[in-house]
Amino acid sequence: MTATYTFDIFSSIDGFGSYDAPGDWGGYWGKQGPELLEHRLAAHDGEQRMVLGATTYREFVEMLAASSDGDDVRDPWVDRMRSLPTYVVSSTLTDPLDWPDATVLGGDPVETVARLKEESDVPLRSHGSLTLNRALMAAGIVDRVQVTLFPVISGQTGNQPIFAGAADFDLELLESRTLDGRTTELVYRPRLRTWVDQVS
Repeated sequence: MTATYTFDIFSSIDGFGSYDAPGDWGGYWGKQGPELLEHRLAAHDGEQRMVLGATTYREFVEMLAASSDGDDVRDPWVDRMRSLPTYVVSSTLTDPLDWPDATVLGGDPVETVARLKEESDVPLRSHGSLTLNRALMAAGIVDRVQVTLFPVISGQTGNQPIFAGAADFDLELLESRTLDGRTTELVYRPRLRTWVDQVS
């Protein structure tokens, strides 16, 4: 039996994974609250493994190095995520990594993660890692897409459009919840749409 693979992403309402603006909205666009942070902590509880692309890994390392106690980068769920066994899919990085329990996996990313899914006895979760996860979705490897929608529109400042260049998918809603009365988490099962779907 293969492990469940979850693509976990933060998004503005207009589909951006982050923003590039003067000033500081903060990592959650300034909309984090106790319920969201508690839920994120619980989501990283229990046995599971993280899968990161090289770019997201580098961004995490850089953010953590520049942070200090009390920053939202150091929220308890981030520390818990960082303590999980982690695979970094990369053709450029080499072991050892600046991460407590991380292993570099080389080779073709789709084949590598497909094999990892087959061999893993616990669920796999990937936060961010947009290029990697778009390719994995197209290959049918992603079982769940977990989108946390923050109540902001960043049309002028948004960067990293999450699904730009992705394939087409139908989404089956599996779970939904509102956190702190303003942030929505949606969990979907993706199904790739092919040209046959379009004409049938």
